[in-house]
Amino acid sequence: MSEHRQALGRYGEELAVKHIRQAGLTVLECNYRCPLGEMDIIAQEGETIIFIEVRTRSTGSRGWGEESITAKKRERLYRIATHYLKFRNYKEWPSLRFDLIAIRCQNQEGKQPDIIWIRGI
Repeated sequence: MSEHRQALGRYGEELAVKHIRQAGLTVLECNYRCPLGEMDIIAQEGETIIFIEVRTRSTGSRGWGEESITAKKRERLYRIATHYLKFRNYKEWPSLRFDLIAIRCQNQEGKQPDIIWIRGI
């Protein structure tokens, strides 16, 4: 992955964390890594644990972030969430939700990135 894409991804994740906190959620973990992959953000809203994938794009030439989640990617997110819950020794699984936060950074002077939060992917 190019340095530019890594920097864009980090920027998007930072924006997403700020957005999540402003919405009143508690961020439990960022960039949770396990042998199955990585979960960008794990948050909590009330009794619900939310596993969040962040997709940041500067152009729509390869599709916007919200268009990029495949069934295979969803399945991987579910497996990572299962690993997280087992690793954190949850005796009973809480209510779970999987969300996507898509960030569009369109390099227009003075324009803030668009943040699209899709709950329950």
